[in-house]
Amino acid sequence: MTIELSDDRARLDIARIHGWLSSSYWSPGIARDLVERAIAGSHPLGAYRDGVPVGFARAITDHATFAWIADVFVDDSVRGQGIGRAMVGWFVDHPQLAGIRRIGLVTADAHGVYEKLGVHGLLRPDRYMERLSPEAAAMLKALP
Repeated sequence: MTIELSDDRARLDIARIHGWLSSSYWSPGIARDLVERAIAGSHPLGAYRDGVPVGFARAITDHATFAWIADVFVDDSVRGQGIGRAMVGWFVDHPQLAGIRRIGLVTADAHGVYEKLGVHGLLRPDRYMERLSPEAAAMLKALP
């Protein structure tokens, strides 16, 4: 099975991406317009098997000092085949992101997948802060 990775926005199947993200543990029920805005404000990446979308990820970045990789999603039909790692690796190795000092991401269950790419737990968690909307805080508190 050959998987093609592409950041061509014209190839993105927004309806499918919305379906994936709205069923995920990190953005259940997310509105389509919010997904569209998130994609518009980031560097999106699609994974395709025989031209059919099978994965999605995006990086929010200034292309100079910082990138945040988000919404890494792989369709159930091809999970466990290294596609999520390949997508994150694509961003890590991308020439536009070369030299970036900090790339972050959050995962509930794929730590081992991303550690192979040099991603690790926070070295200085005491320095990190976040501001959550009330909805996001409630959702995160409800997660296992």
